[in-house]
Amino acid sequence: MTAPAGIDPRGPRFAAWITSVLLLVATVLGMVGISTHRGQLWFEPGGVIVDPNTWTLPTTTVWLRLFDPAFLLTLLIALLFLWGVLSSRTQPWSVLFRTLVRPRLAPPSELEDPRPPRFAQGVGLFVVTVGLILHLAGVPWALPIATGMAFIAAFLNAAFGLCLGCQLYLLLQRAGVLGRTPRLP
Repeated sequence: MTAPAGIDPRGPRFAAWITSVLLLVATVLGMVGISTHRGQLWFEPGGVIVDPNTWTLPTTTVWLRLFDPAFLLTLLIALLFLWGVLSSRTQPWSVLFRTLVRPRLAPPSELEDPRPPRFAQGVGLFVVTVGLILHLAGVPWALPIATGMAFIAAFLNAAFGLCLGCQLYLLLQRAGVLGRTPRLP
């Protein structure tokens, strides 16, 4: 099986910068929103009682969880990850890089296999989707922890060129799980 045509390695790093910013905002929103809020109001005949030992998220409705700003931004990020997995060439950050950034740069010294970055998008999608599902299920801190983990991975890629999802892809490839066709006896 031949490897697909190479991509400019600066493209995924450019996308990682934008993704890092989005994930950082989602993490901060999750940390100041209902995901991490404590204190449940109880209305009793004698007045309102605040129980500071109760997480707010499990006691809210699913509709309130759905319209939490952190949830909505993370959902948008998940859709962008999904777009990157399904069609990395048409994903908005790829188009932006190809049309506005790459023409102003010197040609890349080498090209890279597009499969590891696409796999990394899938890993990001998995991590934030778990956070989204757990948030909807009422698990406190799940959303900011998931977006925080994805932020760390995206920032490492953007700032240092260390793509954790790509490294995972290469490990799985060496183990024969991904990217290689099995040899016939």
